[in-house]
Amino acid sequence: MVCWAQKTVLPLPTAYFWISALALIGLPGCQEAEMPKERLPYFNTADFTPLFITSSSEVEKEIMHQLDDFRFQDQKGDWIDNSSIKNNIHVANFMFTSCGNICPKMTSTMKLVSEAFSEDEDVIILSYSVMPWVDTKEVLAAYVQNKKISDKNWHFLTGNKAEIYELSRKSYFAEEDIGFTKDSADFLHTEHFILVDGDQRIRGIYNGTLKLDVKQLIADINTLKQEG
Repeated sequence: MVCWAQKTVLPLPTAYFWISALALIGLPGCQEAEMPKERLPYFNTADFTPLFITSSSEVEKEIMHQLDDFRFQDQKGDWIDNSSIKNNIHVANFMFTSCGNICPKMTSTMKLVSEAFSEDEDVIILSYSVMPWVDTKEVLAAYVQNKKISDKNWHFLTGNKAEIYELSRKSYFAEEDIGFTKDSADFLHTEHFILVDGDQRIRGIYNGTLKLDVKQLIADINTLKQEG
């Protein structure tokens, strides 16, 4: 007979939206029972209500939100679009090179993600400039060199301001409690890192200035890789 018990997954103290979830685990003496795979929640709306779904068919029915089409240029002058990240897990954040406060912190903590997956071509990092009229590809290239970033899968992106801001707010839900309410002219400033799966569905949001949150992000990427 298969033995099982309920396990409460406690919310992280630094992640404002995590809620307790239930998972099945084997009890001592039941090692022969197959352990169910852990799965991350999906996020369909800007309020980041987590949806825990295990069936692929239910995902197709219930999770309507995916990234809109985009096309921006990175620090090397290469064009990055939806097809560039198809079937890849990616982490997105929003920054600008002249930022003297949270952006350096985010770049530093994003390096932890980069280092954790430096040999993994399935994991991509996209850092969008929120001042693209200043952060040309040349400026971004100089920034990357100054920060000693060598990860070929970490792309710093520039392009049309309105397109970047719309993608941030409507596709990534990057600003909490904002959703679609801000005008595209309002300056975009957010410390969030957003985790997106290979089907371009949002699977997590983290405070990019906090190492504890970023460690959880790294763990969640590994969980996502196991989903298959």
